[in-house]
Amino acid sequence: MATLPATRHLAALLALAASACSRGPTAGTDAGPGPAGSASSSASGAGAPTAPLPPSTAAPLRAPVREGGALSRAAREDALYVADEDHGVVRVVPLPLDPARPGAGVPAPGRPAQVLALGGRGEHDARVLATVRDPGLLLIFRPDPAAGLVEVGRVPLPADAWGIAVTPDEKTAIVTSAWTHKVSAVDLEAGQTRWTVDVAREPRGVAVLPDGSAAYVSHLVGADLTRIDDLGGAPKVRRVALPASPLRAPSGERLAASLGYALSLSEDGRRLFAARHALGAMGHAAWFGAATVDVLITGRDEPLAPPHHGNLPVLRSAFAEQVITPESVITLPGAGVTPVTQPRAMAYRKRARTLLVAGEGDDLVLEVDATAVDPTLAIVRSYPVGGRYDPHIRVAGTCGAPTGLALSADEATAWVFCRSTGDVAALRLHDAAAGPTVAPVGAAGPAGSASPAPASAAAGVAEGPSALVHLADDPLGPEVAKGRRLFYNALDATVSGNLGCAGCHPDGRDDGYVWREATFSTADGEHANFVGRPENIPEVARKRGVPRRTPMLAGNVGAAGPYGWHGESEDLVGRLQTGMGLHRWGGLPIDHTPASLAARATYLAMFLRRGLVTPPRAERAPDEREKRGREIFHSDEAKCSRCHVPTSDYTDRTAYPMPKRPPPPGYDEDPRPEYKTPSLRFVGGRPPYLHDGRAGTLAELIEQNADWMGKTSHLSPEDRAALVAFLETL
Repeated sequence: MATLPATRHLAALLALAASACSRGPTAGTDAGPGPAGSASSSASGAGAPTAPLPPSTAAPLRAPVREGGALSRAAREDALYVADEDHGVVRVVPLPLDPARPGAGVPAPGRPAQVLALGGRGEHDARVLATVRDPGLLLIFRPDPAAGLVEVGRVPLPADAWGIAVTPDEKTAIVTSAWTHKVSAVDLEAGQTRWTVDVAREPRGVAVLPDGSAAYVSHLVGADLTRIDDLGGAPKVRRVALPASPLRAPSGERLAASLGYALSLSEDGRRLFAARHALGAMGHAAWFGAATVDVLITGRDEPLAPPHHGNLPVLRSAFAEQVITPESVITLPGAGVTPVTQPRAMAYRKRARTLLVAGEGDDLVLEVDATAVDPTLAIVRSYPVGGRYDPHIRVAGTCGAPTGLALSADEATAWVFCRSTGDVAALRLHDAAAGPTVAPVGAAGPAGSASPAPASAAAGVAEGPSALVHLADDPLGPEVAKGRRLFYNALDATVSGNLGCAGCHPDGRDDGYVWREATFSTADGEHANFVGRPENIPEVARKRGVPRRTPMLAGNVGAAGPYGWHGESEDLVGRLQTGMGLHRWGGLPIDHTPASLAARATYLAMFLRRGLVTPPRAERAPDEREKRGREIFHSDEAKCSRCHVPTSDYTDRTAYPMPKRPPPPGYDEDPRPEYKTPSLRFVGGRPPYLHDGRAGTLAELIEQNADWMGKTSHLSPEDRAALVAFLETL
C-alpha cells in the first residue's frame, strides 16, 4: 500500500472523501412521515384484500429501516426477525440476545427470503412483512406476545418473491421477484398488488428514495441497476448504468458485476450504495476481481467514481472537485485481493456515515467510509464473526456465511444472521462520535487469508461477537451441513483461492458471466486457472483465455456424469476436485492431499444435490404456441430431442465435435472442439447461452443457429418463436 499526494496524475482516484455530497438537510427513515410515495389507484389487483388495520390516534413509530433483509429489528427494539430460508420459518428472536432464549420459528407457506419490520401507531398495529419465494407471496404479520407473529394477510406475487422495501409512509411495498424478473408494488392497506413490471434478470435488492418518487433495484447478474419512477401511478422503468469498481478496472474498460443482493441509501437519499462483486477488477493475484460498493448520485443517476484511464491525468467527478485538496490522501490497493468476499447484506450507519457490509465468504462484517469515492478502499473497521473453525476443513462452526444485518437504534450494536450455521450474533461497533478512522487497505484482516486474523493483527480489526444465539441445527444433518458451509466459504485454501462456490453460483444458479480458462506461470509454476478478464492474465503469457460460461447447478447435478463443458470429468466429485485447481491463482496448496480433495468434494456434492433448491416453475397447461414448439422440438426435421433427451433432463450427457466457429471478440480459440450437450432444464431463465455466451436470448440463439445444433434453418419466424416459447417452459 502506498500513500501519495493528490496532485499526482493517478488513474485510480481510490479513496477520496467526498463528504460534501452527503451534507445538508436530511430526510431519514426515522424522521417521521415523508411524502405519500404511494397512489390511490392500481394497475392490477392480483392479491386478495386483507382486513384493514384499526385506526389509532397515537404518534406513529417509524420503521427502523425501509429496506428488507434476512434480518430485521423491531421498531421497539424488543426482537429481531429472521427470514430462515433453509428451515422455512420466520423467526422471532428476543432482545437482548440470550443463548437461553433462541426464540421461536413461525412456519411459512414457502421459503422466506426477506423480512422487514414496520412501525405503527401502537403496539397492536405494528407489522412485519416477509417475502416467500415459492409460491411467490408477501406475508403481512402482526407481532403477538404469545405466538410471536400472527399472519393478518398475504398477497400473491410473481414466483420467487425476494427483496422488499417500503415507501416513506409505509403504505406501499416494492417487491422483487428474482427468477421471474418482475418488480411489484403492493398496497399494504388494501392487501392488493397495484402493478407488476418486467425487468432485467434476477432483480434482488430494492431501495425507495426518501421522497417516495422512485425505487432502485439491483440485480444478481450484471452491473446496471433498474430505476422505477411514478410508484403510485403508471410505473416507468429504465436501466441505469453503474459500472462496477471503475477505479480498479483496466484502463478504459467497464467491468461487469454479480452478487447484487443489497442496496442502501444515505440518509438524505443523495447517494445510493450498491454492494456487489466486480468481475475482473485489478489487484494482486486478483483472478476473480474484487468486492466493491459502488456509489450512484441519485439526482443525476451518475456514478460518483470516475472511469479509469491509464497514462492520463486524473478524471475527477464534479463532486470530487468540490472537496479535493493538495493534502487529500489517496490509498492504493495493497496485498489484499479484496477487503471482503461475497458481499451479501448492507446497513447504513448514519451517525458515523459509514456502511456495514456482510461478507458471506469470509465470515466478517466490514465497516467502510460511506463518504468515500470507493468505500471499499476506505476501511474503518473489520469485525470477524466466524468462530470454532474446523481444524481440518477451514469452515466456521459458529456464525458462518453472514447473510443479514440490523442496527440498534443508537447504532452502537450490529446484529448478524449467519446462514450456514444458524446463528445470530451481536457486534459492538466502534464509537461513531470518534468519526471514521480509515485503516490502510490490506490491513482488514481475513480477506485472502486461511482464517480470520486476531484483533491485534492489524489496525482497524475489532473483536468478534459480544453475544451469540444458536437458532437451529442444519435441517439436512451434519454431513450436508459441512457441504453447505464449504459452498459459501472462501477461507478454505484447498477448495478455492479466496472465492466460495456461491461467489459464481449464487443460490446454486449462475452469475451469467463468461470466464476465461488459461494456462500461465505464477510463482508456484504453470497451472490452468480461471480469470475474469484478459488483463488478469500475466502479460508475458500472451493469452486471453478460452470462454467458459458459468453453468447453473441447482437441479442440474443429479446425474452420475460426466461433467464439464467437454464432459472431461467422469462424475460430480471428480468435477469438483478439478474445479478446486481451476478457481484460484496458481496451484493448489502444497500441503493438500488427494484424500483432502476427495473429502471436500464429497461434502460439497451432498449439499449440491440435497441442499440446493431449484427455481420455481409454474404448473399449467401449455398454450397453442408452446404445443407447436414441442412438436418442433421432437420432430425428425429439427432433431432437438435426439441430443436433448427429455427423459434425462433434456441432455444425453455426450460430448460432440461441433463445427468450428471463431471465438467471441477478446477470447482465444478453444483447442477442443467437442462440447457436452447441456441440460435444458430452466433454460429460459439463465441467459446468455452456449459455452461462450454468444447468444443473449433464446430467440437470438435459434435465429443464429444456422443448423449448428440440430436443424432450424427451415423454420418460419412463427415456428422459431414457438420453439422458443416451448424452451421457456422447461
